[in-house]
Amino acid sequence: MSAAMSAEAGLPGTGRCPYRVLRNPDTVREVLHRPQDFSPANALLAVTPLSGQALRILQKARFALPPILASNDTETHAGIRKVVAGFFTPARVAAMEPRIRGLARESAARAAKRLASGGSVDLVQAVAANPPAVIMLEMLGLPVRDLPALKTWSLDSLELFWGWPDADRQLELAHSAADFYRWLREVVVEFVASAEPNLFNALARHGLSTPEICSLGYFLLIAGQETTTQLISTTLFRLAEGSRGISWSEAATALKARDLVRHVLATESSVPTWRRVANQDTFLDGRAVAAGEEILLELTGNHGFPWAENADTEAADADHSRTDRPGPTPYGLAFGSGIHRCLGAKLAELEAAVVVHETAAAIKGVRLQNSSPDWIRLLSFQAPRTVVVEPG
Repeated sequence: MSAAMSAEAGLPGTGRCPYRVLRNPDTVREVLHRPQDFSPANALLAVTPLSGQALRILQKARFALPPILASNDTETHAGIRKVVAGFFTPARVAAMEPRIRGLARESAARAAKRLASGGSVDLVQAVAANPPAVIMLEMLGLPVRDLPALKTWSLDSLELFWGWPDADRQLELAHSAADFYRWLREVVVEFVASAEPNLFNALARHGLSTPEICSLGYFLLIAGQETTTQLISTTLFRLAEGSRGISWSEAATALKARDLVRHVLATESSVPTWRRVANQDTFLDGRAVAAGEEILLELTGNHGFPWAENADTEAADADHSRTDRPGPTPYGLAFGSGIHRCLGAKLAELEAAVVVHETAAAIKGVRLQNSSPDWIRLLSFQAPRTVVVEPG
């Protein structure tokens, strides 16, 4: 076995991993920059195959996910990506900072008030959950509505496509995904017809059909906000835990808050892995890769599964981003690389840094009520489900 690969390893509830696991950052980057050899076609496929019952639930909602953006390996990808990228330009992201800061400050003030009364606060729900969703919808020119449902749908869809639900749970998740898709299709139809600029009518002008816009919107509305919520959640947990070399009071400065966010991005981001599949017989690091072989790319580090801990120890030990103290650690793979790199990377980093900064500034002295909370642990997503703090 090379230092970059582990061909077989166990996944939760199974005896083996169906992926070739790559951990060496240089090898991961090479795969991402060879789309002709390594396709994203499997990036959004359900990790646990959908049962016939689950498929019927989705089909009843006319659920369809043709490859449009993240899983698109055709010549149409570049044009569609350009349309979406127009909503995430550096200028547009920078212009949103006052709005992000205002939302973060309001959320943090409410949390501080509850703590001052002697109660406890779950920072995930109090400060991390809603601002990323509001900002995402506003940037795309879409309505800020039904936020509690959107957050529930997002987590359910992540579990449906990247988790290991049993048969009963899969049916529950399929119903949730179907509800989300019906809601989304109504929003797509409404905003394609709108005279105001928004993502959906921009995609329609580009030539995409309603099912194609729904496909893109389905995962964009999840990834564009839920992964940022998860990044904020992990950062606040590590800050309250005091395990990353930056104190709560230090994080009340913008620079230290940004350093801590970048450290989490480098070591345990909310999207620690991503998938590719070999398009054809090829070679990687001098080893043969067969056409159709599925590959799991580790983007930011060991995220708690046995195969992640045991695979490719040499590469992990050599990766200097794996440190317990923030510093100038690289996080270039946290958002992917190449032609499918996350378009919202700068927005996510900005939102996380601002929310952490405003939360630490507004709340003086806290301690974790539970130092071992339940975590979201999916194939490609991770975060603590709660970060409950009480007055310190």
